[in-house]
Amino acid sequence: MGKIRFDTLDTSSPPLVEASITLLFNAFADPERYSAERLAKELREDNPVFYRRFFVAMDAGEIIAVGGVKAADWASCTHILYLSAVTPERRGQGIGRALIQARIDWLEETFKSGRILVSATRKKRFRDLGFVDIRNSAIDGRHLLLRKF
Repeated sequence: MGKIRFDTLDTSSPPLVEASITLLFNAFADPERYSAERLAKELREDNPVFYRRFFVAMDAGEIIAVGGVKAADWASCTHILYLSAVTPERRGQGIGRALIQARIDWLEETFKSGRILVSATRKKRFRDLGFVDIRNSAIDGRHLLLRKF
């Protein structure tokens, strides 16, 4: 195992995009909602007004985690963390948390201020990173959390 590197996904690299699609497709295991075609569109779409940016964790040239952040098109200065996954054999090693932090760092470096939303079943990791629960937001075991910066 080499040193894990966190970086933005190079969407001009078909092998990296395909590896990210495969990881997300397998992690979500819901082909109706998260089809390979939808995931490919999410990863490749480039809209300067409503940006989308994906980050990857790489070890020895292999993608071991991927996570996205995008502008909310319905609220100014609002960003959404979404489509996050870590390969099963690398879970529980802090990689997911580090990937969340990488996206937060990028947002804080790129924008003067704002708010970050995430829907999650596991709230503790987000609370530890400064997110707060939005009261009465739980639906089907998922909670909406908010972090202002």
